[in-house]
Amino acid sequence: MKRLVLLRHAKSAWDNPALADHDRPLNPRGRAAALAMARAVSELAPDLVLCSDAARTRETASLLVEAGAIDEARIIYDAGLYLAEPEMILARLNALAGDAATVMIVGHNPGLQALATHLIRSGDPAGRATLAEKFPTAGLAVIDFDSAAWPGTADPVSVAEAGRLSRFVTPRALAMAG
Repeated sequence: MKRLVLLRHAKSAWDNPALADHDRPLNPRGRAAALAMARAVSELAPDLVLCSDAARTRETASLLVEAGAIDEARIIYDAGLYLAEPEMILARLNALAGDAATVMIVGHNPGLQALATHLIRSGDPAGRATLAEKFPTAGLAVIDFDSAAWPGTADPVSVAEAGRLSRFVTPRALAMAG
């Protein structure tokens, strides 16, 4: 079985209009949300983390490391994930994941949401409905595959609706539950 964890970066700052999109950091609310998501991430124990090289994704991953949710040595920063479309995300996953059983991708919308909705066939109905509407900042989708290979390895067309959404967690849902 393979497990793909998709984490959208936390909320970024827009207070400096001169800053390039790639260089925008997190805002205070984003930093708090990333730390709030640390427990959910730590329960998943990813073998590998593929992270866009944008400032906001790097900072999100750094906060998870700081909170003890992921191991910094397991992070690969990848420029190919910056604002990537679903096909590129799958290509990077297949190029870098190797034998890892659980891989987390820290990335951006709309690519993460499009990939998730493309991959999910079954699972948590409420999570699927919410995810179809919106993949909020710091949102976390956990997709399981009954396969020994990563989706798209043999046949990219066969990945459509091959996964099962086991969890969809948002900072807002955690705040309401806590």
